[in-house]
Amino acid sequence: MAAINLPRVIRIGGGALAELPAAMMQCGVERPFVVTDAFLVGSGLVARMAEILDAAGMRATIFAETVPDPTVAVVELALEALRAAECDCVIGFGGGSPIDTAKAIAALAVDPRPVQSMKAPATTDVPGLPIIAVPTTAGTGSEATKFTIVTDEATSEKMLCAGLAFLPTVAIVDFELTMGKPARLTADTGIDSLTHAIEAYVSKKANAFSDALAISAMKLIAPNIRTACAEPGNRAAREAMMVGAHHAGIAFSNASVALVHGMSRPVGAFFHVPHGLSNAMLLPAVTAFSAPAALSRYADCARAMGVASADEGDQSAVARLLEELAALNADLSVPSPRSHGISEARWFEVVPEMARQALASGSPGNNPRVPEASEIERLYAEVYG
Repeated sequence: MAAINLPRVIRIGGGALAELPAAMMQCGVERPFVVTDAFLVGSGLVARMAEILDAAGMRATIFAETVPDPTVAVVELALEALRAAECDCVIGFGGGSPIDTAKAIAALAVDPRPVQSMKAPATTDVPGLPIIAVPTTAGTGSEATKFTIVTDEATSEKMLCAGLAFLPTVAIVDFELTMGKPARLTADTGIDSLTHAIEAYVSKKANAFSDALAISAMKLIAPNIRTACAEPGNRAAREAMMVGAHHAGIAFSNASVALVHGMSRPVGAFFHVPHGLSNAMLLPAVTAFSAPAALSRYADCARAMGVASADEGDQSAVARLLEELAALNADLSVPSPRSHGISEARWFEVVPEMARQALASGSPGNNPRVPEASEIERLYAEVYG
C-alpha cells in the first residue's frame, strides 16, 4: 500500500502562468506574498507575473531577498515580512531556493517554532498557508513535493524538512519560463531531475504509482537534456525537460530519494555547490556502488533512458547506464570537486562530518545498498577527483 500526495491544482503547459489567478481563485486566496530572487526581478519575469495578478485584482507583496541554499536567517527575514504584509497565501516563484523558502515560511506562519525543529526525522503535517509554486527551472520538481531544504548557517547543515505542510496547494508548470536559461543552469537542473527519477525508482519506498512517473521522467529527460543545453530556444526540448522534472518531483515525493541526495546536501552546505551540480558530481559513483543491490531496477533505468534495449540482459544494461552517466557528465562539463576549486585539505577535513550529516538525513536508508559511514567517506574520496 502506498499513500500518494499531490498538489490540489496543477496547471501545466506553455502559457500556464496566465492561469495563476484562476488557480488561486479555485483555492479561495487573493493576497499573495511572492518569494523570489533579485535575478528574476531583474529579468522582468516577476513584473510579468505581477501584471497578471494585478489584472485580476490581486495585489502581490514581493520578497526578493532569497539566496541560493536558503538559510535560517533568510527564512526568518521572509517570515517577518510575510507577517507584516497580512497575506493569505505564499507564491514561490523561481528555482529551488525561492520555492524552498516559500514552503518554510508558509508552514511557520501557522506553526511558529524554530526552523531546526522541523528537520528530519521530524514530520510537519500541520497545514500552513496555501503554497503556490511556480518553477522557473526544470529541475527541482519542488512544485510537487512535500519537502523543503533550509541551511543552518550555525552548523553548516542542509536540513531536510518533510511533511504535508510543505506540499504546494497549486503548481503552475510553464516551460516557457525556462526558455533561454544558460547551459550550466540547464545542465545542473536537468541532472538533478534525472537523479530524482532514478533514485525514486530504486528507492526502498518505491511503489507502482511512483514507478510509472519515474520511468516517464527518465524517458523525457534523457533524450532531451543535451539538446536543451545546446539549443536554449528549443521549445520541444524545454517542454520535455519541464514535464520530466515535474514527473520526477511527484515520483520522489511519493517514494523518497536515496544516497545521492543524502551525500549531496552536505556538499552544498559546506562548499556552496549548486544542488544539481553536486548531485551530478556524485551520481555516477553512487550508482556504481548501489547497482549490485538492485540490478534489475537500474537496468530498467537504462532501458527507460534509451541506452539499453528491451531484450538486453540486466548486467549489460547497467554497464551501459554507468557509461551513459559518465558520458553525460563529460558532455555537460560537470567538474569534479577538485576541478571546481574545492581545497583538497578542506574537503577531506569535513568528509567525516559530511558522512554523518548524510546518514542523519535518513535518505541513505532508502538506498538499495544502505551504506556505513566509512563507505560514504570512501565515496566522497572517490568523487573528489
